[in-house]
Amino acid sequence: MDRLTVFSGNANPELAKNISSYLGVELGDSIVSRFNDGEIRIKIKHNVRGNDIFVIQPICSPSNDNLMELLIIIDALKRASAGRITAVIPYFGYARQDRKDQPRVPITAKLVANLITVSGADRVLTMDLHAGQIQGFFDIPLDHLLSVKIFVEYIKKKIDCSNLVVVSPDVGGIKMARAYAKKLGLPLAIVDKRRISAEETEAMNILGEIEGKDVCIVDDIVATAGSLIEAIEALKSKGAKHVYAAISHPVLSGPAIDRLQNSSISKLFVTDTVPLNEDKLIDKIEVLSVASLLGEAIKRIHEEASISVLFD
Repeated sequence: MDRLTVFSGNANPELAKNISSYLGVELGDSIVSRFNDGEIRIKIKHNVRGNDIFVIQPICSPSNDNLMELLIIIDALKRASAGRITAVIPYFGYARQDRKDQPRVPITAKLVANLITVSGADRVLTMDLHAGQIQGFFDIPLDHLLSVKIFVEYIKKKIDCSNLVVVSPDVGGIKMARAYAKKLGLPLAIVDKRRISAEETEAMNILGEIEGKDVCIVDDIVATAGSLIEAIEALKSKGAKHVYAAISHPVLSGPAIDRLQNSSISKLFVTDTVPLNEDKLIDKIEVLSVASLLGEAIKRIHEEASISVLFD
């Protein structure tokens, strides 16, 4: 495509490669390495003057390094007179602190939005934000994609949906769960839980009929898998048969893999917004690619076409 160039940092080069393949363009040539003291070294190796640039970089672990890479790549492109720079952030990290709900805590999602804007990005393309209000933290255009369509198409192929119930793991996830239930034409249930600490929750009740049913929990992030396992055990105790989960961003930190291995979950479907090392690719996890969805959105942004069709 004319003057469209895709660059990638070190966060998820495989996804960047697949997006470039979908678009039929070569990945931009650059050096993304480290100086001896650990500082990030970036060099754009070809002319980008006036080009429409897309930088693909999820803010996943190591979050600080990947965020700094993104900021410095954007700065390098801005100083090389790129025409327009879009930060493509398949997983927007630092999103869990999105409001000041206690004294003396930061709003890191807003801070990161400010950093990306000040670095020189002209717009942002992201997916399945932890909180929808983060869109308003940016003073530049932001396109927010949803992976529900990819999951729904796959679930229809892989699971007998005749006895399936969609489950929200908490009250805050009802909107996402309702979208799944509507697209699949299925009933909805909710796990009523209370948060004990930042990484620990307790399931209290199940709202909805799940006895003798297969269930599919839908959510945006699975980190340590503590909340997910809590929900699985609560659903099983109320008579659910097979338990599946469709979760966009597989952060899978700390004890997550051990917890999933030892759980009664039948299958966890995730996307490739966050790359998984070989030791995390256990049989219970299936990875679906969002490369075509992001690639189509990039194509439409470049052609100044609407991307709303991608939400249908």
